[in-house]
Amino acid sequence: MKLTKREKSKLVLEGFVTVGLIFLLYYAVYVIFTRMVLAFPQFFRSIWILGDVIISVQGDNVISLTPFLVVLLSLIAVIVIYWRLKRRYRQMQLSHIISELHYIAEGHYDHRISHDYGGDMSRVVESIHVLVDSTVAAMEEERRIEQSKDELITNVSHDIRTPLTSIIGYLGLIEEGRYQSKEELQKYTHVAYEKAKQMKALVDDLFEYTKVRQTTTPLNLSQFDMIQLLEQLVVDFELEAAKKQMEIEIVSPLTELHMEADTEKIVRVFNNLIANALKYGKGGKQILIEVEANEKEALIMISNDGPPIPQKALSHLFDRFYRVDISRSQENGGTGLGLAIAENIVSLHHGQIEAKTEGKWTRFCLVLPLQQEQKG
Repeated sequence: MKLTKREKSKLVLEGFVTVGLIFLLYYAVYVIFTRMVLAFPQFFRSIWILGDVIISVQGDNVISLTPFLVVLLSLIAVIVIYWRLKRRYRQMQLSHIISELHYIAEGHYDHRISHDYGGDMSRVVESIHVLVDSTVAAMEEERRIEQSKDELITNVSHDIRTPLTSIIGYLGLIEEGRYQSKEELQKYTHVAYEKAKQMKALVDDLFEYTKVRQTTTPLNLSQFDMIQLLEQLVVDFELEAAKKQMEIEIVSPLTELHMEADTEKIVRVFNNLIANALKYGKGGKQILIEVEANEKEALIMISNDGPPIPQKALSHLFDRFYRVDISRSQENGGTGLGLAIAENIVSLHHGQIEAKTEGKWTRFCLVLPLQQEQKG
């Protein structure tokens, strides 16, 4: 730390003051001790066992200090002066640190205190830097959360407004009697009904997304057979797959795979992934569900041979309201929350999910622990 001229002057003055105080103290002790020895010489000679090592009595009125005592007192004086100057220097260091802390607190969060401090002060400075960095990170996270909330409100408002406008429009036509036949009335009613279902799907997905996004969301854990669960899901999707001329097949060397999870939420994950493959795998013929496992984890991959997802879109697939093709998503009634919900459910189970394109296959790869960690 570089000292200012004023601070250097204070240190020099501190040194002179300390020397003067030590000299006065030594002199006072010498005078008092001399008078006591001269007043009671026999008494001190009887109890003094150090001989002339410390002091030397010469005659009746003269007491001289031995070289040993002079060296000892000088050493003590040097130690005291060093301690006082070091203490004052540390106070100056602390004053510098406090001054720079005030500067940082005024909003200069990129400023860093100099590392020209040694010992404990260096550790204090390092701790301050860690505290500032964590505070800045917390502020950035708070801003990100606020921005995320604003984006959520904007996206929800936009996605709800479109079907709501259609509902109001068609119901307005019915209310005003602006239809020519019963068939036209039924058409208007059907469109309003479909748009209302689209709104309900969005609200349901939004509710599910906000619920699973909370890290404190409880899991109703139970033991189940993953192979059997997937087979049942395939049966549920067979009719829809047949309409799209697609085939869903489970490929696994395992006949059963017992694991622990919240089955209701896990079903939601695979529902979303299979439904996503059916919606956006147009032109494809096959959906493969491959299942493997090791001692600790289940490895599940859902693949379809439909149109590949652009590489730049893969990293955004799990962002809420993200759609690779907005017009196609609106046509299929997608809310843009299905994959975000799936990712959050997988995270609640301490697993991972990712999307990738390999050749003609678009793959969603899941890794789930066979047993959930128990909180003690």
